[in-house]
Amino acid sequence: MSFERPFKLVSYLAAMLLAMSSVSVFAEGDAARGADLADTCKGCHFIPDYKNSYPVYKVPKIGGQNAEFVIAALKGYASGERKHDTMTAQAATLSDQDMLDLATYLSSLGAPRTADASGPVSDKVATCAACHGDRGISAMGMYPNLAGQHHSYLEKALHAYRDGSRKNPIMSGFASALSDEDIEAISLYFSSQKGLFTPAL
Repeated sequence: MSFERPFKLVSYLAAMLLAMSSVSVFAEGDAARGADLADTCKGCHFIPDYKNSYPVYKVPKIGGQNAEFVIAALKGYASGERKHDTMTAQAATLSDQDMLDLATYLSSLGAPRTADASGPVSDKVATCAACHGDRGISAMGMYPNLAGQHHSYLEKALHAYRDGSRKNPIMSGFASALSDEDIEAISLYFSSQKGLFTPAL
């Protein structure tokens, strides 16, 4: 399928308006304290290719992820907005300061500033660039970096947005227009880029 120009424009404008209306609430996080808090994360996210038991997909890479997005994700799990039993239990134990420190640490782990410049940008991912960057490195901290993320995790996330089990107005609208083939192509494209990684134990 191809994405229509009006849909691209609407998606881009929506992302820009949301970003401009978002005011950073960050104080300085303590990366050293975040490193201690990350001990809890190591059982899954610091093991290369570690898989979620059911449904089966590789747990996401979090090394180099945007701090603002990490905090939003943890708050989503803590509130129950995002669904995952293990993550909900873990996030519920974290204070706002814990989340800030943990996110500061994870984002500091070789966080990419520019994406790999090799190869053409796929037509299938052109609409994603407004928020996530042409090659999956977002210039806006509220949106996740996608470059280098596991293919199976990206695929699972897009299916969840499309079927409504994961909620986000922009992503749900975008994913609703995707076929299974589109989801496969987008997931493969971003997973092939250089960016996120699994931190070493």
